[in-house]
Amino acid sequence: MADPLIEAFGAEATIAPVRFEVAGTRPETAIRDLGGIYRADRWSAGPTDGRFDYRYTAIGDSEVTIRRSQMHGEIRGVVPAGGDYVVTWISAGTGEVEIRGERWPMEQDVPVLFPPDEEFWFVTADYDQRLVHFDREFIRRVAATRTEVGDHELRFDGVRQPDATIGQRWQGALTALSRGLRVGGAESDAWQDAKVAAAEVFLDMFPPQVDALPDVLAEPRNARLRAAVEYIHAHAAEDVSITDLSAVAGLSVRSVQESFRRVFDVSPLTYLRHVRLDRVHEELLEAGPQTGAVGDVARRWGFAHLGRFSASYAERFGEYPKQTLRR
Repeated sequence: MADPLIEAFGAEATIAPVRFEVAGTRPETAIRDLGGIYRADRWSAGPTDGRFDYRYTAIGDSEVTIRRSQMHGEIRGVVPAGGDYVVTWISAGTGEVEIRGERWPMEQDVPVLFPPDEEFWFVTADYDQRLVHFDREFIRRVAATRTEVGDHELRFDGVRQPDATIGQRWQGALTALSRGLRVGGAESDAWQDAKVAAAEVFLDMFPPQVDALPDVLAEPRNARLRAAVEYIHAHAAEDVSITDLSAVAGLSVRSVQESFRRVFDVSPLTYLRHVRLDRVHEELLEAGPQTGAVGDVARRWGFAHLGRFSASYAERFGEYPKQTLRR
């Protein structure tokens, strides 16, 4: 069946069926098999009570796959940024994720979104884990049917907890996905419809934020600068250097600096700081008056010196962070 979203938005894609399974009883093969699926390294695994075995299955297509990962034992490591959007939850055992120095446990039967654009650390033990992988371009096409996306980057909060009221819709979407595969397979109309419905629930559970880039970046002469700006918006919480921007834009370091000065009248790192301040401001407006939240949010967006952060924040927004928090 032709994908109507591809036809509507003029994209070209080959949607391939996906079905595989890996299993074993040795920690070293678990590291090889599971780490290979997520392009990861720096993983370790071992038994928890003298027993070790694992099984990982996936079925669907290159746009959406339903997966299950089970293990008697423990595995931990680092997952790189990029790849699919992954919604996951555990129904048994324990799991924990760490991003930017902050850890949070995976609660049983509560879906979470793995941080999509930042490297993160995880540890799981004696678990039964479900996962749904969404291809990024597929999610983008579905998002474009709901709102004006344009060429803007979709930005997801990797530590957001979904609203509990949406859980029933998510379960319904999973049931429809399973039924679509069981009844007609990955090329059936039922599967294609279920994929879109699941993507819409995903977008409601983890609403993306779209960074509106300055209009001047639409000018052809600013195409390379645009690539650097998009990189900043997509990686604002990470360590971003001028060398990184130079590589992304295909410009020399000096040309990157001159381009930012010409268009924005600031240096690249000042532009980065402004984006980070905007992100903090957005979070504080949504957070409410929570004790200690300012420091946590500021550090999450790369501000190590809270005094200098507070002064920069006040200069940009005309108020101090705690005043924003009290609104």
